[in-house]
Amino acid sequence: MSGNLLLDAESLYLELLKGVRTMLTPETRLVGITSGGAWLAARLQKDLGLAGEAGSISSAMHRDDFAKRGLADGGVTKLPFEVNGAHIIVLDDVLYTGRTIRAVLNELFDYGRPASVQLAVLVDRGGRELPVQADFAAARVALPASQSLALAKAESGQFNFSVKG
Repeated sequence: MSGNLLLDAESLYLELLKGVRTMLTPETRLVGITSGGAWLAARLQKDLGLAGEAGSISSAMHRDDFAKRGLADGGVTKLPFEVNGAHIIVLDDVLYTGRTIRAVLNELFDYGRPASVQLAVLVDRGGRELPVQADFAAARVALPASQSLALAKAESGQFNFSVKG
């Protein structure tokens, strides 16, 4: 694979918007994983014309590598709605091993028992270590384990990806 993977994050966002629109019910609440997923959830909340604000959730406290990572860049969980009985779509920028999703589900259930939880991501890069899959992925790409894919948000609100490694 060449070192130049080009992913148009804005085009993928439009695909995500379409995909999430098909998943919505009147009881749906959006929750983004800090930080990239939270950016996506906030923008989707607005672009879909949903009332209220999207939630954000941190995986920091439930990580299986917490002792190594600590709270660095963990963000704060903010769920501005009742979790019990809600249909929740968790949003993330990149799905990789599944460990962040496992931690986020533990965090979510600390706040209540949702009726359902679905997962929508911009990019599924494979490499799963846990049995986790997205209900919707705007793109699927293969990257070597030595590379990482990160979503960035410009001051204008536009998204872009960077590949490191």
